[in-house]
Amino acid sequence: MKTAAENAVEPDAPSAATRRPAPPGTRLLALGGRSVLVPVRPLLGCTVLLLAVVAVTAVCLAVGETNLDPVTALRAAFGDGTARDVLLVEKLRLPRVEAALAVGAALGVAGCLMQTLAQNRLATPDTVGFNEGATAFAVASVTGVATQLLPSAAALAGAATAASLAFALGGGAGRNGYRFLVVGLGIGAVFGAVTNLMLSRAAIDSANAAYAWTVGTLNSRDADAVGYLELGLLACLPAAVLLGRRLSLLRFSDAVATGLGVRVRGLRVGVLLVSVVCAGLAVAVAGPLGMIALAAPEAARRIAGPRCVPVLTSAVAGAAFTLLADLIGRTLLSPLEVPAGLVTAVVGGPYLLWLLLTTRPRRTA
Repeated sequence: MKTAAENAVEPDAPSAATRRPAPPGTRLLALGGRSVLVPVRPLLGCTVLLLAVVAVTAVCLAVGETNLDPVTALRAAFGDGTARDVLLVEKLRLPRVEAALAVGAALGVAGCLMQTLAQNRLATPDTVGFNEGATAFAVASVTGVATQLLPSAAALAGAATAASLAFALGGGAGRNGYRFLVVGLGIGAVFGAVTNLMLSRAAIDSANAAYAWTVGTLNSRDADAVGYLELGLLACLPAAVLLGRRLSLLRFSDAVATGLGVRVRGLRVGVLLVSVVCAGLAVAVAGPLGMIALAAPEAARRIAGPRCVPVLTSAVAGAAFTLLADLIGRTLLSPLEVPAGLVTAVVGGPYLLWLLLTTRPRRTA
């Protein structure tokens, strides 16, 4: 028999009736002695997108001058099949698909972070000058103007230069989102003019090689640049997810975010750093592939819902869009190849016009 004192000290066991219900749209997942809230809609949306990426990847591996069925192509990607199929898939098509996935994911992450930071759907690395800065510095490396830098390092330096100028002249990227965007457009125009000047002054062979790359293509990808991009993604994705959780607090105001323990200036600098690395390394691989960073986050928000910053969903959507653009470019006018950058420009132009017509400036007190 327990005494009255023992009964008073002993805590009551929690019952199902006393547990807090999970917020709408989430499920409570018990892991050992801890519980985790899992957002259902973003998880389901990201899963569907991943399945779509797998399907498009199989088609990309199967379609070309020599067509294979998707199952055979996927088996050949893992070394199972005839010597011809394995050589065709592993040496020619798989590296291109790998580059497209990495480039699209990087652009999707950079676009999601930039749009959320500036609180403007038009603010992406290709509209605020990051891509143009990376392109100008990479072209300088390729054409011999700055031979001391590798193209990947030059692209990173160019994106960082453009970001620093836009951040300094635009007054930051928070409540001055439209000013930041307009300043970035001007910086991008200047870097674009510098790129054209270098191409016009370069030797014909270097100019031809650099110009084909500046359109945005995965045909002339560099294996080392792809490796650097993948390493950068491995480092940036966890950081982007953590930054995204903090960025959602900036939707209210800087004062509210500061009151909740967010170091606003440090958060903005961190977002810019991650965006610069992702955009710069992606440009070093495929050139300035436009509209991916603009469209992928918007699609991710529609899939994941407005409650979270959909960093991972944007990465998957960007990978899917880039794969589709490259597939269309390879097959639309076969045997001629249309650069993926031209495909995204043709499709993304009407989308950008729609965004311009439907986006309204935020009113501040």
